[in-house]
Amino acid sequence: MLSIGICDDEGSMRKALRTPLEKKLQLLGEKYRIFEYDSGESLIAKLETESLDILFLDIEMKQLNGMDTAKILRKKESGVLLIFVTSHPDFVFQGYEVHAFHYILKPYEEHKIQLVLEQAVKELGHSKEQFYTLEQKSGISKIPLAKILAFSSNKRKISILLKDGNKLDYYGKLDETGKDLPDYFIRIHNRHLVNLNHVTALEKNNCICGPFRFPVSRSCRQDLEIAFARLLLS
Repeated sequence: MLSIGICDDEGSMRKALRTPLEKKLQLLGEKYRIFEYDSGESLIAKLETESLDILFLDIEMKQLNGMDTAKILRKKESGVLLIFVTSHPDFVFQGYEVHAFHYILKPYEEHKIQLVLEQAVKELGHSKEQFYTLEQKSGISKIPLAKILAFSSNKRKISILLKDGNKLDYYGKLDETGKDLPDYFIRIHNRHLVNLNHVTALEKNNCICGPFRFPVSRSCRQDLEIAFARLLLS
């Protein structure tokens, strides 16, 4: 189980971090615990008996600030993966002294939080099968991303096209769907978002993904070609 800490002296900032973290962890299919700390002092005291895998640590806190807190953690030989959060980019360079893994700037951008979290999880070797969580009136479904060929929209309806030939329909916006997906899902048209891992060929104006031939818009063509070339070389 993944143990994650959020240390910030502002409750609203802890919540602003926790919500996108939980969304991403559920998508990753990770079992997790999130601990919140309202000061560097309370964090240090708790870590006498608890251990964390990842820590989101605010630099600008009252009394014991984040940088001094990090130095104490390192003196205690804590191997926690440290991610600083701050309103001032100038503080970021000090993170090298305490072997910070990454940093996030305030005000938060959900995509940035989730991207850094995913990188941290991979660094720890915890990455498991990823899922797309679909909420419908009938209930919540967790669909393995590896089984999804593409998302295709028709007006307000989106179809999830699966490897086994089935599809799932729901109402939403393709732009919003794309925000919750890893970067190997790539937009190729205003109506289509494909899983690059299932793309087998690019034609002049089309993309072959599983049994489907999707149109590729001119504005998306270059990004698709670059992403497909990187996949072939990896």
